[in-house]
This record gives sequence, structure tokens and C-alpha cells, in this order.
Amino acid sequence: MFNLLCFCDAPELWQINTQDPATAPAEGMNFFHDYLVFFMIAIAIFVFWMLYSSFHHHVTIATKFAHSSILEIIWTIIPAIILIFIAVPSFTLLYSLDELSDPQISLKIVGHQWYWSYEYTEYLNTNQLVDYRFDSYMVPTSELPKGTLRLLEVDNRVILPIKTHIRLLITSADVLHSWAIPSFGIKIDSCPGRLSQGSLFIKRQGLYFGQCSEICGVNHGFMPIVVKGVSWSSFINWLDSKHAF
Repeated sequence: MFNLLCFCDAPELWQINTQDPATAPAEGMNFFHDYLVFFMIAIAIFVFWMLYSSFHHHVTIATKFAHSSILEIIWTIIPAIILIFIAVPSFTLLYSLDELSDPQISLKIVGHQWYWSYEYTEYLNTNQLVDYRFDSYMVPTSELPKGTLRLLEVDNRVILPIKTHIRLLITSADVLHSWAIPSFGIKIDSCPGRLSQGSLFIKRQGLYFGQCSEICGVNHGFMPIVVKGVSWSSFINWLDSKHAF
């Protein structure tokens, strides 16, 4: 839990800001959020100033600006320019979310009612192919170790190396689910009969919490996700300990 003292990688009481980003797309989302807030504040101030002026000086304004072609040109061009300034970074962020580089690890994720299954495949070490599978269930409140998070802790955490290109292959065995971790900026739907793909590059070590973000049934709120980002050597040792070879 020490990581939670340094970074906000899980929900906190009275939290009003987003969780701390651990990937480049999540950093881009946070920046774009602050970028949009700047425009929202500026537009809100201008609109309220116009309302104030129109209520207190409505006669003068109506006389001066009635049937004004220049005013119509201004209030058409300025919003168009603002939209351009918003669209350019949003398109950049959108394309970065779909970027797929040559992955070093593939993690297959399968949603069930109501737990997750994980499978490590296509990882080559000492000329052997890793094929390791496990299920991940939420830890009941009565069995929670002291200091862990209620409704967010699982019995088997996903271990992933940092600074490594990872391919996520997500599907479902029954109904719609959604694999989402706010610190990664990832929310990918898992659809039965369809294989969705995403990329992940974790920039720092930590313990990251998420949940299923699709209303998938009565136990929808009890499908937590826990990913632990570790160094590459720690990841290899963890795989060796699972006798994956």
C-alpha cells in the first residue's frame, strides 16, 4: 500500500481530481482535461459578461449592434477558431490511443459473470513459449487483509513489467464487460464472440486498481481489477515461480 501514499492509483475519499497517470495516454487525457477547462472558464466569463451588459445596457447595445454584419462575422469566426484549437490536440490523443507497436508480451483477458480470467501468451524466454492462465476473483470483505481496499482487492493480481510494450486481447465468455483502469487511461469493452485489442506501456512501478465499467448483471460492482507494475527482472522471477515453462 506504500504506492498509494505516493500516487493516487485508487479511489480516495472525497476525491475530486483524476487518478495519477501511469501511461502516456493517461497523461494526455489529464492534459487535455485541463486544456478544455481553460476554454470553458474563458467562455463562461465572456457569456456572463455579455448577459450582464445586455441586462444593464440593453437599449444602448440594441441600438449599436442591431443588424450588425461585423458582429455576425465575429461570433462565427471566433467559435470556429476555438473549435480548431480544441480539435487538433483531441485528434492527436485519439490516434495515440489506437497506436499499436510491436508487443513483447500479450495478455489475454476474458470477462465472466463475475470475475476475470487472464492468460499470458507469446512471451519468449530461453526459446520457450509461456502459457500461464489464472482466474481473478474479488476478495470478500470478511477475508480482507488489514490495510487493503474493500471491493477492490482480488485474490490473484495481474503482474506486468514496466517500460514494456504489452498487447491486451480482451473478450467475454458470456455477457458484455469492460476492462477499465483509470491510471492507465484504458477502458476496453469485452464482447462475447469478439476479440478487442489494446496497447499498454506502463511508465512506473505501482499498484493500480480498476473495475468492470459495464453493467453486466447483478454482481457488476464486484469485478475489480488489480495490476501490479514491476521491473522486468521481478516479472521474470514471478513467471519462474509459477512454473510456466
